[in-house]
Amino acid sequence: MIHDKLAFIRADMDSLRESNLLINIRTMGSPADAWMEVDGRRVLNFCTNNYLGLANHPRLKAAAKAAVDRWGVGPAAVRTIAGTQGLHLELERRLAAFKKVEDALYMQSGFCANQAAIPPLVGTEDVIFSDRLNHASIIDGARLSRARIIVYEHCDPADAETKIREHLSQYRRGLLITDGVFSMDGDIAPLDRLTEVAERHGVLTMVDDAHGEGVLGHGGRGIVDHFGLHGVCDVEIGTLSKAFGVVGGVIAGKKAIVDYIRQKARPFLFSSAVTPADTAACLAAVDLLEESEALVDRLWDNARYFSAEMKRLGFDTGHSQTPIVPVMLGDAGLAKQFSRELFEAGVFAVAIGFPTVPHGLARIRVMNTAAHSRDDLDQGLTAFEQVGRKLGVI
Repeated sequence: MIHDKLAFIRADMDSLRESNLLINIRTMGSPADAWMEVDGRRVLNFCTNNYLGLANHPRLKAAAKAAVDRWGVGPAAVRTIAGTQGLHLELERRLAAFKKVEDALYMQSGFCANQAAIPPLVGTEDVIFSDRLNHASIIDGARLSRARIIVYEHCDPADAETKIREHLSQYRRGLLITDGVFSMDGDIAPLDRLTEVAERHGVLTMVDDAHGEGVLGHGGRGIVDHFGLHGVCDVEIGTLSKAFGVVGGVIAGKKAIVDYIRQKARPFLFSSAVTPADTAACLAAVDLLEESEALVDRLWDNARYFSAEMKRLGFDTGHSQTPIVPVMLGDAGLAKQFSRELFEAGVFAVAIGFPTVPHGLARIRVMNTAAHSRDDLDQGLTAFEQVGRKLGVI
């Protein structure tokens, strides 16, 4: 008898299809921008995290091209052997200054940054207090640390303090971790109150500001700036693949902590350095953000307009406080159908279901950007209204 080693894969794939949870990956045929070519069609883009419209910005492209001529296409080594180029150090200095912290470490991605930062800070003798809706990269980084993970209720400082009082004394030290802006719901963590709780109990604090950088704070400096917590929050994790429009992550904060992570973080020690083109493009993005707040202001103008109009039409947009607008539909099948109908109407906005969000909370997530014009938003709103009425959502 021949054993079918792949039977479990076929069975699981069939189950995903039947549950409307199978991910169908569309193909982009143009750069990330307000309008894109997707699967051969020109559509209005509400999917990418290109908050400030920098992913196709001429200054970033020019910087990347110039860096290739000067530095080549790749460092061909890890940072600790022969991969640290002058560009990397310049970006780290500029990011630290931009975020008003003592030091910063440039990583390959935001996901890598969380996996790099958490295990050096806590281990088997320690405890992590983690928001129930924290990003998968935080969850995976916490698991890699092998510390005890205690989940507190979403954006609930009182519950976080209850959990700290109950568990902290059993461990060597504690670390409280939260997303800054929660990517699926668009709400903002009460970082001011969370840091108060952590400081009261001597617990380290870490915030993943992936969706806050370029969005919150003065000129897009992030959630720590938004709450005026410079020097209070111990570690800030960021990404350069969203508002900055490029790729990479950053670990920022107190110099003692960042220096320690340089010595201990496995993704930093054992992964090749980020390419010169990406690094130079990130530097150009910092330049743009430091020169003007116009893109951040336009992003928020667009977000306020779109969100208000969606509510006026009768859509449930959850509790978002940011340019992320979740269109709550509940059923995964309905969300998939809604996304397909939108695409036929010329709007690219994907359905998001389990495991990215809990069962029964499927949605269309709209990502507003500074690249959208008012006409773009109005076209998108018209499509949402037509599809919403057709499917009986509004």
